[in-house]
Amino acid sequence: MIETQDESAEIDLRNPLRAAFWALLWPGSGHIYQRRYAKGILFMVCILTLFVIGWNLGGQKVVYASWRSGDRRWQYFCQVWVGIPAWPAILQTMNIAPFGQDFMRRPAIDSNWFNDQIDHDQPTEAALWQLIYHGDYELGTVFTMIAGLLNLLVIFDAAAGPVEAKNR
Repeated sequence: MIETQDESAEIDLRNPLRAAFWALLWPGSGHIYQRRYAKGILFMVCILTLFVIGWNLGGQKVVYASWRSGDRRWQYFCQVWVGIPAWPAILQTMNIAPFGQDFMRRPAIDSNWFNDQIDHDQPTEAALWQLIYHGDYELGTVFTMIAGLLNLLVIFDAAAGPVEAKNR
């Protein structure tokens, strides 16, 4: 029987609140700040890839913030945790468009968004997005939501550090 020595490695988390802040801004950057490079790069690649794949699946229309009556985008409360990649949607709600008028903009809620005639039988712009992208629109929304929720866990991991497992 081989006996092993209990080797506990101390991990310097530096400033845990600052690490959590960096992780909030950009997935994995809090772990890189803590010099946990492999974990930080893994989180960054996985979360951002999931977010970008979801965003592209939905025709780059699935990430937008809206709190208007008739168009409350509760999914954005999950997506926002991805950090800077999802935050331009907030600026779009304030009519600030640093990346152009179409980037992460919310859809028009009236049915005459494409012409001046009022026709109540026309679908809304959001309904057209769902028709155009079919199930990919919903799947893209779910992917981007999962990316945000995963980064929320990454933020907590950057703040609290790894969980110690002790054998008894």
